[in-house]
Amino acid sequence: MRMQLMIFVDHAGRLFPGINHSPWNGLTLADFVMPFFLFIVGVSLALTYKRLSSGIIATRKAILRALKLLSIGVFLQGGFIHGLNDLTYGVDIKQIRWMGILQAVLSLLRKYRYQGAVMFFLSIFYLCLLYGLYVPDWEFQIPNVPPKTYLVKCGVRGDTGPACNAVGMIDRKILGIQHLYKKPIYARKHECSINSPNYGPLPPNAPSWCQAPFDPEGFLSSLMAVVTCFVGLHYGHIIIHFKDHRVRIFQWMSLTCFLVVLGLILDMIGMHINKPLYTLSYMCVTAGAAGILLAGIYYMVDVCGYRYKIRFLEWMGKNALMIYIIATCNLIPVVLQGFYWGEPRNNILKLIGIGR
Repeated sequence: MRMQLMIFVDHAGRLFPGINHSPWNGLTLADFVMPFFLFIVGVSLALTYKRLSSGIIATRKAILRALKLLSIGVFLQGGFIHGLNDLTYGVDIKQIRWMGILQAVLSLLRKYRYQGAVMFFLSIFYLCLLYGLYVPDWEFQIPNVPPKTYLVKCGVRGDTGPACNAVGMIDRKILGIQHLYKKPIYARKHECSINSPNYGPLPPNAPSWCQAPFDPEGFLSSLMAVVTCFVGLHYGHIIIHFKDHRVRIFQWMSLTCFLVVLGLILDMIGMHINKPLYTLSYMCVTAGAAGILLAGIYYMVDVCGYRYKIRFLEWMGKNALMIYIIATCNLIPVVLQGFYWGEPRNNILKLIGIGR
């Protein structure tokens, strides 16, 4: 289900901005995709450790899977494949993007009896950094001819806006601003785009930070992404330790209600639901929504016996990584545009009206 949602929002989001990622605070359909993926990774880890008799074997498989996700993520999202309208390949190592969706899935904890303590520690550590770090003024360059340098004035602590948050500061310090995502989601805010909530030209007197790089899967935000995996891990443990359908669903829905209510309360008191920062309220609401989806699918398939009618969804789930690569990274169009007549502009895609 997560894979179908991802493909839908990736393509339909360009036509209907209302389902595309929220420009900053708020929650849209697209903002559920990554947490759903992280959640089911946690559920899968619990089932993997149950299925494999040796914890060492299970750990080795999880680590190899994580390394594979990291490698594929750097290759696809780091800039090696440039897109439909660019026939060049390769990436400048000085500007490669190290972070990304697949790279964020690197959590592993064998002794899950400690998972509650680890989740609590990660959440508190994240909150301390987000609201406690001082963010000074900073600069960035736009590679025009000649390059132009912009100053972003901050000098604040605990800010959760696009310009002066600790998440961006940590990534700029550790990764370097040249390695961050160069098409930030906040460029669709009304301060930054005359076509908001779509991308568009800058309005008059747009803030300098509108053109600054920002990675939505950075170091600090990944801490809360790991917590989402731990929540999914707990849902998986419920499958293992409780055999009755009603008990499983009750356990899931009790935790789900707690997460959703907690997330909404945090949002109301000022800790806004925000996907780029992966705030605690965002983690709670999206993980709770993933729990609702899991309970619904479990009831439909395992309780009511509708498994045969959704075999296609099962097939997509088993081949999720390959479908992700094909659907979101334009691999098929990139390959097709390599076949042309006489010159690269006369490629197959242009003949059918795709690309330029």
